[in-house]
Amino acid sequence: MPGRIILTCGEPAGIGPELAPLALASGVDFAWMGDPRHLPDGTAWTQIAAPSDTVPDGHLPVLRHDFPALARPGRPDPANAAGVIAVIAQAVALVMRGEAAGLTTLPISKQALRDGAGFAFPGHTEYLADLAGGMPVAMMLASTTVAPPCRVVPATIHIPLEQVPEALTDAALEQAIRITHAAMIRDFGIPAPRLAVAGLNPHAGEGGAMGRQESQRILPLLDRLRAEGLDLTGPLPADTMFHAPARARWDAAICAYHDQALIPIKTLDFAGGVNVTLGLPFVRTSPDHGTAFDIAGTGRADPASTIAALKMARDMAAARE
Repeated sequence: MPGRIILTCGEPAGIGPELAPLALASGVDFAWMGDPRHLPDGTAWTQIAAPSDTVPDGHLPVLRHDFPALARPGRPDPANAAGVIAVIAQAVALVMRGEAAGLTTLPISKQALRDGAGFAFPGHTEYLADLAGGMPVAMMLASTTVAPPCRVVPATIHIPLEQVPEALTDAALEQAIRITHAAMIRDFGIPAPRLAVAGLNPHAGEGGAMGRQESQRILPLLDRLRAEGLDLTGPLPADTMFHAPARARWDAAICAYHDQALIPIKTLDFAGGVNVTLGLPFVRTSPDHGTAFDIAGTGRADPASTIAALKMARDMAAARE
């Protein structure tokens, strides 16, 4: 079996500190990296020097990283921003050295990191790619509680909708397809993945009546990749791709833009969705939710997505072995 997963602390003013001890119920062997002063009162934890160190049953293994300030639920402190970034970098270094099997990251506040430490990346995914050497990556959202599973990869991510047609280049779509294809084999143990590709326009352009990107650009690209042996379906109308019988015909779907991919999975499996970064030299997952400043410190944090992310990281690490 693979080694221990590292769970990074994320934004300490959010629900991350509450999720860490709750995630012990997952049964996954993981260690939390952060400042133990930020954990909820009463948490049983033991400091460890290396990810593989043992702890008493029921204790949270803690790779200690002290922060300048205490955590105030719902109120991010700029003084702690650099610490959040440093924890991610240190966790990646441990995983890349082979001292841990994979990485699960708790949510960060990009605005808090920009305001407090001049964080220059759009989010976790881009920062992790930079730490890994600047390699191309893709964002996947994967369900864990619905059958057939729903796994979606947006070819364009955090940009205004009006910019999507220009950003959805042949190169961008081909990269998303190739990264997804390789990851389904390496990380999910599917030797011959079936990929569905959504059209950009309603009804996938309806023969050119609602747009020509499908016929002039997407279809020729898919035909070229099919000739290489990739099992690709599409371009498909996005409004008929995600019901259960349709999902049974593919293992992952590549979508044209953010909401085309995320609306169906968050509707189907809001609490069980997992964010996976494809293409990295190490396993990385994350719960599919944010810092939840509005409920931080109230005891209402739901660990379901964090538990699902830890389990998926463990399973992906085992697949890579």
